[in-house]
Order: sequence, then C-alpha cells, then structure tokens
Amino acid sequence: MDFPDQPVLVEVWRSGFPESAHRGSLVVLDADGAVTHAVGAVDRPTLPRSSNKPVQATALLAAGWTPRTTEELAIGAGSHTGEPGHVELALAMLAAVGLTEDDLGCPPALPSDERERATWLVEGRAPRRAAMNCSGKHAAMLSACVAAGWPTQGYLDPAHPLQQAVEARLGEAGREPVSAVVVDGCGAPQHALSVTALARGVLSLVQAPGGSRDRSVADAMRAHPWLVAGTGRDDTLLMGAVPDLLVKGGADGVHVAALPGRGAVALKLEDGGDRGRMPALSAGLRLLGVSEAELAPFAVTPVSGGDGTVGEVRPAAVLG
Repeated sequence: MDFPDQPVLVEVWRSGFPESAHRGSLVVLDADGAVTHAVGAVDRPTLPRSSNKPVQATALLAAGWTPRTTEELAIGAGSHTGEPGHVELALAMLAAVGLTEDDLGCPPALPSDERERATWLVEGRAPRRAAMNCSGKHAAMLSACVAAGWPTQGYLDPAHPLQQAVEARLGEAGREPVSAVVVDGCGAPQHALSVTALARGVLSLVQAPGGSRDRSVADAMRAHPWLVAGTGRDDTLLMGAVPDLLVKGGADGVHVAALPGRGAVALKLEDGGDRGRMPALSAGLRLLGVSEAELAPFAVTPVSGGDGTVGEVRPAAVLG
C-alpha cells in the first residue's frame, strides 16, 4: 500500500513566510454518522493507534471486566503521562485481580510528564512498566482476561480470545472490517481502520443510551480527563474546555473527537507529527458548531522567534 497524495491540512507561517505544511485526511460526521465534510483519503486504512482505546475498552467490558470505579474505566481507555496518581491506579487495578506489575506486557518506560520524568532522572529511578503511558489499558486487558477466565499469559497475541474480541468490536463499531493487525508501540495488537471508521466508532459511544456499556466509557473519560491524558495535555485541556466533548489522541498524528447530538471528527496527519493536530481538530470541531471562544486556546499554535511570536500554525483553507 502506497502513501496517497494528501492535501495540506495545516500550514506553518513564520514572519509571513510559508515555512512548512502538514498533509493528511480529515472527516466530519453528523450525529447520525453521515459524512458532512471530507478532505483527503478518509476511506483509506490507517493506524488509529491510541485513538482506538475508547472502543477497545467496550470490548473489555463485554468480556466481563467490571471496573471498581469510573476512574479505572477512564485510565483503561487512556494514555496517561506516568504521574504518581496514574501509576498508583494502574497498580491498584492489577492488585485487585491478583496480578502485579510483572504481569504487564507493555515495556518499561520513564514518565512522559516532563516534571515527573525529571524527578525520576534526578533520583536515578529506573523505567517501570506501570509508568508506560499504556499501562492503564494493559491493566484493564489483564483484568478482562481474569474476569473471562482467559489466560493472562500471551494476552497480547492477536490470536488470544481477548484480542480477537477487540478486533471484532472495532470493526463492528466502525462499520468497517479491520484491514490489518500490526504491533503497537506498547506491544499490543494495533488494528487498521479508516479515519471515517474511527470517527463512527467513537461517535457511537457518545450517542449510546445512558447507562449502556458504550456510554459508560464515554462518560468515564469525560468525567476524568486527567486520567485519559495527564497534566497539561491537549485531551485533558480540550475536554475541560468543551462540555460533553470526548477526545482521544493517538500516536503518529491521529486524533478523534465526538459530541453527542452534533457528530464527530477524526484526522490523520501523514507526517505523524503532533504540531498540526490541534489546529486541524479545532477546524473540524468548528464545523460541528463548537464556538470559537471554546476553541481559541487550541485553534492556532504560535511560532516563536527570539523573545516573541513571529508566526502561527493554522488550519489550511481547505478546512474552512
């Protein structure tokens, strides 16, 4: 599969000069899941990475995982920064099902939160599996295996019944079969879907009836955005700024957001970078009727020069 020739979604301007551009695909759906705006190859399979986690979490619940709190459900669908509360919660989830940090299949890592990472380095602390940003998801996966009576050994094998359930659920929610299964950065299977299918799946969670399994994931994530991301992270801040919004970023330039009664936005930047994600996502959310005031901190990223701001990272005209 070749890389397509994608349109420019985001432009970088420095002192009035066009410095860089971020190409990719972006889709906007209405509340019924119909495409209302599409730019780029929105039906081409891509790797949603951690943006798949909200729908993945519904498969874990269906397998029998019963989180003790909504906090556990939120971190099970999140990508945390390894701050103390994140690590402690992941370890508590494991202990509740008779497991330990050694049972986690994600690799050891230092916290991604800058302050916490600096503290660990100064103190000479070694990387830990529980500090890895996906440890909440892995703790939830292991909890689901225990609940279902499935082996915890080999839980990351694509042929394991847990991973088979996750793959089936992603295809069902996105109304599109998974087109490839690869290895994600945390070692878990990663499932290829188009950005359109990604948007459909996350939209289905916020549109689900109150009290349902799907809605419980959306509600937990929106109630605890710090557990979904971490201090100062885009997802944490955006969910705090826009009422009822569910947001989940993924590595390599992927983001998805959904609002009940309005619709969803999903995007993929082909260069895999982070810089253009918030301007592009904000442009999509404006098309859903989110106010400019709510999106102002995210819509344009300043470009620095010397002691001041000399430009901006902004949506391209194709995004309106």
